[in-house]
Amino acid sequence: MSYRTAAPVAPVTLDDVRGAQKMLSGVARVTAMEGSRHLSQLVGAPVHLKCENLQRTGSFKLRGAYVRIAGLLPEQRAAGVVAASAGNHAQGVALASSLLGVHATVFMPKGAPLPKISATRDYGAEVRLHGQVVDETLAAAQEYAERTGAVFIHPFDHPDVIAGQGTVGLEILEQCPEVRTVVVGIGGGGLAAGIAVAVKALRPDVRIVGVQAEGAAAYPPSLAAGRPVAVEHPSTMADGIKVGRPGDVPFGIVGDLVDEVRTVSEDELSTALLLCLERAKLVVEPAGASPVAALLSEPGAFAGPVVAVLSGGNVDPVLMQGVLRHGMAAQGRYLAVRLRLTDRPGALATLLGVLSVVDANVLDVSHVRTDPRLGLTEAEVELHLETEGPEHCVEVGRALREAGYPVIG
Repeated sequence: MSYRTAAPVAPVTLDDVRGAQKMLSGVARVTAMEGSRHLSQLVGAPVHLKCENLQRTGSFKLRGAYVRIAGLLPEQRAAGVVAASAGNHAQGVALASSLLGVHATVFMPKGAPLPKISATRDYGAEVRLHGQVVDETLAAAQEYAERTGAVFIHPFDHPDVIAGQGTVGLEILEQCPEVRTVVVGIGGGGLAAGIAVAVKALRPDVRIVGVQAEGAAAYPPSLAAGRPVAVEHPSTMADGIKVGRPGDVPFGIVGDLVDEVRTVSEDELSTALLLCLERAKLVVEPAGASPVAALLSEPGAFAGPVVAVLSGGNVDPVLMQGVLRHGMAAQGRYLAVRLRLTDRPGALATLLGVLSVVDANVLDVSHVRTDPRLGLTEAEVELHLETEGPEHCVEVGRALREAGYPVIG
């Protein structure tokens, strides 16, 4: 995902963030800060989770959208607003506009998850489906703004938006005044920039660590080049931080105030999402789990107390199913194997007996009997198994080989 940005504007200040906090009183929730015993044990210091996944609309985006729209002149409000988004920003703009009595038109990709489209409509926005990717959707929204006079509400590249997101940083300092490290996911950079402005102004000793998905990591090369650099074809399951180019406004702030930007893999994102669900009982989208993924990847690199910002929880159920399976596989708790056996009565029962002895739980079985690579009396079986970890996976494979089953995948 990439965004064209407006001309550079003045940076965001602590006073801007404090003003945004007053504006958001009674609008945005002061979200909970939950301790994590499991992560604390791994890091060797207290770890707290800032639960923006429990914010209204399911993410932090309401904060920035409301501040931006509330700051419009009366004639601008009368013209309405327009936005482009695949999910979280769409819902934030929709609710903010509804609360402020402003008409909102939101362009979403045709492939956007149905729950996000429905939620955006339910919050009061007019939804228009356009394009297959967000770049096409964005172009349509900008063309609409130019044609109608509606104000385009950028998801991250505006000082009002950054000031609104920065209220998360003020809440972190109020809820965990002893914090030493804040870890936050980065897409375009609005949330990280806002938090950095607020936290560094009041506690310059606090370390701010940004986290990007490896397949959509535009900030490391941009920071190295000293200017925003686009990453072609960003790819990650974490659509909330799937941004191909840093915003001009947040880029300058991130470069000045964020101490480090790390990257995490898809496996680490899956594992982190699964951990949030199982250990913290929190539904978190992959982008929201990125700070937890960073903690899991190198727990000794973070001085505590640590606050990890769970930026959102709007995850499509279909994606959630796949991510959980991926996360279980990454932890060695889900194993898929293919093997051949003689196609005769009782052969499958014998195979399942071998798996029963080693306590492997069979989730799914599928047969192939018509592949030309198979012999006349052979069948190929694919098994999906629930296991107890990497050592158990090794034990299952060994038991199958010792029983004479040629494992081919």
